[in-house]
Amino acid sequence: MKFQKTFSAFIAAFLIALGGMVWADQAGNVKALRADPLDGLNRIDEVKHQEARRFVRNYRQQPPLIPHSIDQYQIDLSANQCLACHDWSVAGDRGAPTLSMTHYLDRDGQQLDAIAGTRWFCNQCHVPQANTPALVDNVFTPSH
Repeated sequence: MKFQKTFSAFIAAFLIALGGMVWADQAGNVKALRADPLDGLNRIDEVKHQEARRFVRNYRQQPPLIPHSIDQYQIDLSANQCLACHDWSVAGDRGAPTLSMTHYLDRDGQQLDAIAGTRWFCNQCHVPQANTPALVDNVFTPSH
């Protein structure tokens, strides 16, 4: 009986919310974030400008930003092209920064000879640095 009342209340709340969305849409108050109609071609302005200099980190422990394009890099289950330059075994020869030793620790803190599976997908944490406009206002100030 208690489940039936809870379920009925949920359905009622859902229908009220759905009715509100339909009313707002019909009233013309709902605006899309894109300028083009949904069935039209979506034009994207080129706003990304790759910077040659390295950006400073905004907070302690921030993953470093990538100072080069990675548009054509293969990073998937079978390959990680970042390791061709940044793995500890080749970074010195390539003049690239070596990965942090934390990238060679498994979940239990055991040292590995190869990059840990939990750190395989570099672009989970590291992103290319670019001078782009802010999407939303930001009042963050670094602590240093």
